[in-house]
Amino acid sequence: MTTPSLALSFVIPLYNSADTIAAVVREIETFKIEGGHEIVLVNDGSRDRTAEVCHELVRTARVPITYLEHARNFGEHNAVLTGWRHARGQYFVNLDDDGQNPPAEAVRLWEHARTAGFDVVYGHYAEKRHSAWRNFGSWFTNRMTDMALDKPAGFYLSSFRCVNAFIAREATQHSGPYPYIDGLLLQVTQRISSLAVRHDERAAGQSGYTLRRLLRLWLSAWVNFSIMPLRVATILGLIMAATGFGAIGVVFYWHFTEDGTPWGWGSLMAALLTFSGVQLVLLGLIGEYIGRMFLTVNRRPQSVVRTVERSG
Repeated sequence: MTTPSLALSFVIPLYNSADTIAAVVREIETFKIEGGHEIVLVNDGSRDRTAEVCHELVRTARVPITYLEHARNFGEHNAVLTGWRHARGQYFVNLDDDGQNPPAEAVRLWEHARTAGFDVVYGHYAEKRHSAWRNFGSWFTNRMTDMALDKPAGFYLSSFRCVNAFIAREATQHSGPYPYIDGLLLQVTQRISSLAVRHDERAAGQSGYTLRRLLRLWLSAWVNFSIMPLRVATILGLIMAATGFGAIGVVFYWHFTEDGTPWGWGSLMAALLTFSGVQLVLLGLIGEYIGRMFLTVNRRPQSVVRTVERSG
């Protein structure tokens, strides 16, 4: 990570952002930030004209702009860490590429973090403009991270956040292929806060967050930064074992008292399928942990930067 030389860096991960990013950048360029500010754009394997638009933004920049291009798509959190490694601000603000996080609200996050002395300030929304299933996914992720991460219960984690450079530098030391930024931040600080911010309609296009991407994010949160799933698996195994032993006792009781009704083939197969399914789920969970360890040990890249371009 570079030495801080500006007050604030706007770090924006990009994926198919050709229709939206120019307006976001032009708005940021109009700001007057004491100490100066910059924009860091990270193109995470876009398949549209995002690269062409960004080259033009760098050429006509009115504030310092750094453009980074990944060799392929690695994921939003990987892209944010790449941006942090090249940012030069004392604070970094992450915002979306689609205009739903107003840049003016990002400045409010920075001012709150700077004046109140917080390491991380998250933006939370009174009214979210995402689709219903995306809102459910965010709600579900936050409820699960209440149990998996060391954060205040009910505290809302969002991708709209302001982080000081010291904490971000610690987070970028992580080199694993499946980073989860909020987990990394909560490992190094508890000086966190939140601020109510506006959430606008998406300027164009549609969200790149598919169900597959959300599942990957959930696994990164639970598997990479918590052993809670293993503990749940242990408890579930104990419950199933206790149920099995209890059922054996009932069968012996019926045998010696000649009471009860024969269970038959259907009941036997139902029980077999239930126990076999639970075992396969638990084996899959353990395999997920081992697989991620394998990929980390074999140094699967967190990201590969093809191009670094800075404005004059």
